[in-house]
Amino acid sequence: MMDIRDNSVCSLTECIEGLDAVGLDPRDPETLGQAALWLRRLGNNRSFLGDMLLAELRDGCGSGQPDSAYSPQSLLLSDYRQGYFLRANIWPGETDQTYRASGAGAFAYGVSHDHNFDFLTIGYHGPGYESEYWEYDYGKVAGLPGEQAGLRYCGRHTLSPGTILHYRAHRDVHSQLPPKSLSVSLNVMATNPAQGWFDQYGFDPGSDTVTGVLSPNSTETFLRLAVACGSEDALELAVHFGRTHPSDRLRLAAFEARAEQARDKAHRDAIWREAEASGSRLVAATATRNRGAMA
Repeated sequence: MMDIRDNSVCSLTECIEGLDAVGLDPRDPETLGQAALWLRRLGNNRSFLGDMLLAELRDGCGSGQPDSAYSPQSLLLSDYRQGYFLRANIWPGETDQTYRASGAGAFAYGVSHDHNFDFLTIGYHGPGYESEYWEYDYGKVAGLPGEQAGLRYCGRHTLSPGTILHYRAHRDVHSQLPPKSLSVSLNVMATNPAQGWFDQYGFDPGSDTVTGVLSPNSTETFLRLAVACGSEDALELAVHFGRTHPSDRLRLAAFEARAEQARDKAHRDAIWREAEASGSRLVAATATRNRGAMA
């Protein structure tokens, strides 16, 4: 939680200009604090979001607002800037029709997870969602389902109006609960070109274990499809990725794609033997499990 006190109000445009000038670096407390200050000022503007939504309803695509392809729950408030973007998140309560129709899973309620990016959030409208929080050491986790996570419980907090939180990439884990009624948060989302190659995990706090990776990307899908289509070039690329790619998740996908197309059990076993010697904890542990299941 960040204690940022400021009663001034800014417009959405002024907030974006202020954040552009800050040059957000979540590793730098100075720029992080300045970004939180601009988020506070935008949060103090009680009319901008309603005015924006009204313009969307009246004018549709002619309103000039960024296209919101992020998700139905999220509204983009800016385009993707240098190192960040702004969004608003909608959090339906248990009594809302959207929640009853879609269920808790559609809004990640009750799913304990970390993030592979930093972001700042402020409670803007409604009572706010409640979360339970943990910390963990990302460097000690390989991402294998059932692996011990080493979670450290940090308590329960509510993102009430005006509350500002900093979610730290690969460190903070939380499980969100639906608010008592419809709520909205505003977020400054830090971005990094390498972000997609860092894993986001799900957790089971009851057993203190990792449940799996929550952030697959399109490269994995394309690789699996190319190998399945039988291309020799694709197979060679999978061999290369499995041995050298900096992402453990993609290295594993490369071995899995090859194993799925193996000629027979002996060939599949040879592929997983190679994977066991890959030098990646995730790949080696998965390979050992798969060889055990084959036996």
